[in-house]
Amino acid sequence: MAAASWYHRDISRVVAEELLAKAGRDGCFLVRDSESVSGAYALCLLFQRHVHTYRILPDDEGLLSVQTIQGIQAKCFRTLPDLIGAYQQPNNGLVTPLLYPVARARPAADDDSDGEDVRGGGHAASVVSAGVAGAGGWVSAPLPGRPHISQQLHQRLQEQVHSSPASDFTGFMAEYLSHHLQLDLEALRHGHPQLRHLSTALVTACRGLHRRIDFTLAGLETLARVFDPPVSPHSPVREQVRRPPQSFLASDPDLELLLHKISTVNHLLSSLEKKVLKSLQETVSRHNLALPGAAAAPPPATKPLAVQSFEVKAGKSQRATLTVDVEVGTVAITKKGSGAPEETIPHDKILQLIKYQSEQSKVRLVYDREPQRSLTRDFVFPSARKREAFCQLLQLMKIQHSNLDEPDLISVYVGTWNMGSTPPPRSLASWLTSRGLGHTQDETTACIPHDIYVVGTQENSLGDREWVEFLRASLKTLMAIDYRVVALQCLWSIKIVVLVKPEHERRISHVHTSSVKTGIANTLGNKGAVGVSFLFNGTSFGFVNCHLASGSEKTHRRNQNYSDIVRSLVLGDKRLGAFDLTLRFTHLFWFGDLNYRLDMDVQDILAHLTKKEFEALLVVDQLNLEREKNKVFLRFREGDISFPPTYRYERGTRDTYMWQKFKPTGVRINVPSWCDRILWKSHPETHVVCNSYGCTDDIVTSDHSPVFATFEVGVTSQFVPKKPPASGSGPEPLACIEWENIEVIVKTTSRSKCYIEFHSYCLEGEVAPRARGAGGSAGPSWSCAPRFPPSEAQRSGENTSQSCDIPGFLKLGWSAKHLPVLNPILPDLEYLGDQHLLLSIKGVESCESYGECCIAMRSMIGSMAQQFE
Repeated sequence: MAAASWYHRDISRVVAEELLAKAGRDGCFLVRDSESVSGAYALCLLFQRHVHTYRILPDDEGLLSVQTIQGIQAKCFRTLPDLIGAYQQPNNGLVTPLLYPVARARPAADDDSDGEDVRGGGHAASVVSAGVAGAGGWVSAPLPGRPHISQQLHQRLQEQVHSSPASDFTGFMAEYLSHHLQLDLEALRHGHPQLRHLSTALVTACRGLHRRIDFTLAGLETLARVFDPPVSPHSPVREQVRRPPQSFLASDPDLELLLHKISTVNHLLSSLEKKVLKSLQETVSRHNLALPGAAAAPPPATKPLAVQSFEVKAGKSQRATLTVDVEVGTVAITKKGSGAPEETIPHDKILQLIKYQSEQSKVRLVYDREPQRSLTRDFVFPSARKREAFCQLLQLMKIQHSNLDEPDLISVYVGTWNMGSTPPPRSLASWLTSRGLGHTQDETTACIPHDIYVVGTQENSLGDREWVEFLRASLKTLMAIDYRVVALQCLWSIKIVVLVKPEHERRISHVHTSSVKTGIANTLGNKGAVGVSFLFNGTSFGFVNCHLASGSEKTHRRNQNYSDIVRSLVLGDKRLGAFDLTLRFTHLFWFGDLNYRLDMDVQDILAHLTKKEFEALLVVDQLNLEREKNKVFLRFREGDISFPPTYRYERGTRDTYMWQKFKPTGVRINVPSWCDRILWKSHPETHVVCNSYGCTDDIVTSDHSPVFATFEVGVTSQFVPKKPPASGSGPEPLACIEWENIEVIVKTTSRSKCYIEFHSYCLEGEVAPRARGAGGSAGPSWSCAPRFPPSEAQRSGENTSQSCDIPGFLKLGWSAKHLPVLNPILPDLEYLGDQHLLLSIKGVESCESYGECCIAMRSMIGSMAQQFE
């Protein structure tokens, strides 16, 4: 398998089709991993300029066979090379025999231009020789025997590291397998079984473990002595750490001592609880003590919000002051020069707050003044920022004094920072309160605590727990709230922490974490991503923190990193695993050191920065350019960038960019760039407002500046129908969704028949496609249907029309009778208005997705035909 040049591992369907199109000969083929079935493969074959895809599935015994070949009995094979060799013969059910293998590209060395320590990862990728296809089967190109063993073991290591948290350790092992295993094999051949090089590698890998175990062991022994029974002054002193007995690792005393220490820690931990319990019981019995009852700790007091005042212009020229008291729940209007308020409006009298689009600093307040009469007043603030602060305070006041049991709006803070492998400063106040440069929080709202804090870091040298407690302590100092930890996920020095207010802890469920390595050969975690997903009541959230490949010339590599993360990060509902990661959540936030650079000469960049001409630089920003080409972050959004590039500063100051880096191989140019970004993607017709997006200007320990963004996010709770369900013995009627027709255009050179898979949390069961009458309107309609048993997903029949008007694209159509009737769980249109449908176009032969989209149900009720990308 390792020598098969036609096996391309986890490339996508689109990339496979592009490779075959470049080859251009009938009978060209390659094999890739299936995108829809774990452990399966996809055989891609070019014939008459069309790509045909066949699934290769393993059975219960691990035998492989090609599926969906009509009229041909399935043949089983033990290995992929055996299967490929057999299908090089004609009349096996394929459109053409397998004639010309398309070899995979040789991986380029992933030179880390930032000079980070990749811990021996440079040897993680092994060169694989191409095989030769022969009529009698697959014959591997000749390889020397010993290196072949090394390659096999290296392959096993690569398979293991995807699921192993021990990424640091695997770097040392990759070094051993690539360079020193051969020496141990030679020694073994000559009768020396000590494996000295393995022993050396283990000692190196475990060097830090000695220090940690010594520290832990000293602490445990100290604690154990506290609970030891009193001893006579004449008793001999117990030896703390005895020298270990001789063992089979006599050739390496360091490993021997380490094993003994681990054994001692194991013994102490297993006996300590019993010892403490026994000591306490004897103390209570001997002194006749009463154990105090457990008292619940009082909840931490939230810091009260100060009363805020805003100078405004009321009417054409009249000056006034608006005073917002969030705690009391009032807004007072005081004319300039007057001591007493002209009017005080309680929160429950405020009906509407309207922001003018034509004038960014103007707002209209609609409120009840008398029964059956409302009053409208316009106010102009000194700036749009002040207007936004006033609106946020009123929103907070309405939420705080609302009678609703569950919130419908929450605030989310997202921060990202490449810490440059140095400890943080004592205070992170400016970062956590969104103060600095760019679109920042007004000072009147900066210290309003957010409901959720999500902090992503890269090159973070602190320990996991140390970093979490540092963040919690910082927030407690700033907000007087003891935030709870929802999740912590780490990959080497890439970390993500999610914290929530204590009152929201019960609203969080279905927490999932995952990580993906995209470093050298996708086996090292110096680059990659960590992610967290969860439900907040009925709303799904996803958060991804990543560190992509560095270097101005590595745009394609960064794009590939993004694709690998989307394909491999395991987050969200398992039932949505077949859908693209970016469609699985109501709200997905993606941030980190994306490492996209500016495509401009460094001197020109510095000239624009001196004049603060950011727009001229954003035009050549690689991330913006790649998004415009739909290469990455399709349908994501980003706040306006009005802050200077966050990389690469001289440490200790924010006045100078250190764009030259001196390396042994020469001078490396790192142009100032917006490497650190925060983007988001939400389902259509959901509420998300970005209230700030900027960077700090006073945290100078790293060559990157911390970046922050804050969001007002709409959330839903468990729906309660206004009308009770109808009583009676008959089935309860439900609204249903019927389709007039669906047309799809997909980018592919395949001519495979396709079907559509539907998924939504609001659907109850699967109904087979059925014919409908000739009448009806365009788009879906609502009618009644009986209940059906629950089902995870529903699907259409095969497409009824197919054409290729544009080269490289396929137009597919489904008529009404080939589309399913979808039955929602609840018939309430208010409930359905908050729901979404996911659609996936899949090939009948390969069952792999050709495209997906998300549709808002609110826009479908009583609407005409719509387009989705």
